[in-house]
Amino acid sequence: MPNRLATETSPYLLQHQNNPVDWQPWDDQALEQASALDRPIFLSIGYSACHWCHVMEHESFENPQIAELMNQHFINIKVDREERPDLDQIYMQAVQTMTGRGGWPMSVFLTPDLQPFFGGTYWPPNSQRGMAGFDQVLLAVHDAWKNRRPQALAQAAQLTEQIQIQSTPEMGDGQFDESLLLDAGMSLERVFDFRNGGFGGAPKFPHPMDIRLLLRLWRRTGRDGLRQMAITTLDKMAAGGIYDHLGGGFHRYSVDDRWLVPHFEKMLYDNALLAAAYTDGYLATGNREYHRVACETLDYVLREMTDPQGGFYSTEDADSEGHEGKFYVWSRAELDQRLGVEAAETFAAVYDVSQQGNFEGSNILNLPKSIENYASLRKIDAQQLREQLARDRQKLLAARATRVRPSLDDKLIVSWNGLMIDALAHAAGALEQPRYLQTAKKAADFLMSNLHRPDGRLLHTWRHGKAKFAGFLDDYASLANALVSLYEASFDVRYLNRAVTTAENAIKYFTNFDGGGFYFTAEDQQRLVARMMDVHDSSVPSGNAMMATALLRLAKITGRDDFRQSAEGTLRSGQALMEKSPMAAGQMLLALDFHLGPTPEIVILGDSTSAETTSAIAALHRQFIPNKIVIQHDTSQAGEIPEILAPLLRGKHASAGAQPTVFVCEHATCQPPVVGVESVQDLWKLLATPTGQKH
Repeated sequence: MPNRLATETSPYLLQHQNNPVDWQPWDDQALEQASALDRPIFLSIGYSACHWCHVMEHESFENPQIAELMNQHFINIKVDREERPDLDQIYMQAVQTMTGRGGWPMSVFLTPDLQPFFGGTYWPPNSQRGMAGFDQVLLAVHDAWKNRRPQALAQAAQLTEQIQIQSTPEMGDGQFDESLLLDAGMSLERVFDFRNGGFGGAPKFPHPMDIRLLLRLWRRTGRDGLRQMAITTLDKMAAGGIYDHLGGGFHRYSVDDRWLVPHFEKMLYDNALLAAAYTDGYLATGNREYHRVACETLDYVLREMTDPQGGFYSTEDADSEGHEGKFYVWSRAELDQRLGVEAAETFAAVYDVSQQGNFEGSNILNLPKSIENYASLRKIDAQQLREQLARDRQKLLAARATRVRPSLDDKLIVSWNGLMIDALAHAAGALEQPRYLQTAKKAADFLMSNLHRPDGRLLHTWRHGKAKFAGFLDDYASLANALVSLYEASFDVRYLNRAVTTAENAIKYFTNFDGGGFYFTAEDQQRLVARMMDVHDSSVPSGNAMMATALLRLAKITGRDDFRQSAEGTLRSGQALMEKSPMAAGQMLLALDFHLGPTPEIVILGDSTSAETTSAIAALHRQFIPNKIVIQHDTSQAGEIPEILAPLLRGKHASAGAQPTVFVCEHATCQPPVVGVESVQDLWKLLATPTGQKH
């Protein structure tokens, strides 16, 4: 018989519905049962694409003897970390405090009042390789609960107190200057891998926020070494096995330091953040390879990760047919069969495919040398080689489509969707791909229609027609920021109005009024053992950093001082982190870069249907001016100016005749208007000139 997870919507929870473990979701029934039976809770947290979660399920949770121990002595609760990041944050902090490391599956034992007293990550079913077996762990924890409960409760209380102390970050004094950014650049340089790109050694993560920060620091200082660090990283990742050379998109991270062997899961947030980084890279350098990689990444999401109603799925698994990466790897014989021996020989030489393989006897496609370098060495035409390889990749992609695909977690998460909407809105103009804007608008419209409560507040997830869980700070922050980007890409004021409403609700329900910044949960969400403030970037930007970003942009557009003050308080909450651990504060540093300026406020007046106005706007989107804000007023439309745009439009009038008229303002001071498409395009180039090169 299925357990209580059978009625859940999470694909991860549904994977466990037929385990012999009496799993329950985290709800009142399970928590009340723990109190009534005076049993500790065994809390298992994971997610659907987690390889070691699958391993522990197969080894332990499908094992009848282990399940019997679990059912006899514990209340067993299974949580999808993507549905309940609030629980994941708290109990990950507990596991890291207890063991010095963390990860998934996360395995924590709690008192009935939810205080953690023992935990870890993956345990094998029986002791092996110096690791305790899960069966031993269960018996030891049961023995401690029955025979040494005072010590267990004391440890739980002490651990809970530590979590509560660590739940709020150290506040700064709010005195910000450029030195904080420059120091962060030097910190990135100290840990940069100048051979392989990226930061640190294995395992190596992409750090897209840090890549974008390097490009902004180059723009601020004119130091080309900063830009070169970003370029090296973008080049090496796009050439490595972390990138899917057939289907587009990036895997989660690389287990080695040269980007060859990835952890094969594909996450929506990674591909959103990396598409934005490659779009910035293209704008900052003009390198068409970055244009290609950004487009292929977004096209992968549109093709494989997009719900027909709008919105984007969460994850594709690392495993298929029980093996990690099986869907993605190739043998040399398969290339011969699919491409023919002669074409396969060239393809194998370019993409590092050998008889012995580069990964467990198979081959991960990667580019040890660029296609141009290979063509030069072989003295063949590079363009012809590119065209041949493109045809071969399509043949292999078609062949791969006949394989068993990794499983798909098709739930929609508002915060991750916000990241993808932002990336698409940014890329639509920069990469000259209008379809990205249409996809972004459809996704935003879906979220605004289906993931709001009647009172206008956000819900967190949606799957198969059912939205659930109150929204977290990440949801408000990422969506508000995305809606601002969507306004700047479309000039549809609906998105700007909804961004304001979203920000207002975040301020009302999440603000830390004692020191600044925002809690991860709203004041009326379930009370847990701690209320966390999230300032560290993880694989996604922190909620506070994204909130600072959104509020600063909205403050500039709307002129609202409450947004500015809230943003400055949020920067203050991340100040100590920016000073001490800048690699954990990439998005907060991006927000600070915006705050310190220069931040040109660009007002475009003109007939939206005229070729001159559309041409001028298109040219602006192709420039790397990352800290600008842009509004546009269609002078061909009669009627009142939208109230939300009034502060920036007040006193500005279009010149008669020539199209368009552009005002650039900063610090409440506007330059004389620039009129006509050619003059406006010259203005864009001036604004895009790195500050360090203007002197």
